[in-house]
Amino acid sequence: MSKDEKIILDANDFARSLIAANPMKDGEDEKHYIKRQLLLYLEARLLIQDFNDLEETRFDVAKSEQRNQILQKIIEHRYL
Repeated sequence: MSKDEKIILDANDFARSLIAANPMKDGEDEKHYIKRQLLLYLEARLLIQDFNDLEETRFDVAKSEQRNQILQKIIEHRYL
């Protein structure tokens, strides 16, 4: 994967996949299981939102660095 490729995950799909792969434990009552699933779902969504925000920031920084490099080259060629 190159530095120019942005990764954006769908928070809802990720969270749903995660809770689908998290079965009820032996002897666990339904109320505890539902609470655990809800907590897992919400934490997964928040985590993916944080990841996407960081990815967006990283992408913006990379674009800014490219822009600065291009401007530097223009300035160098202008004064040569």
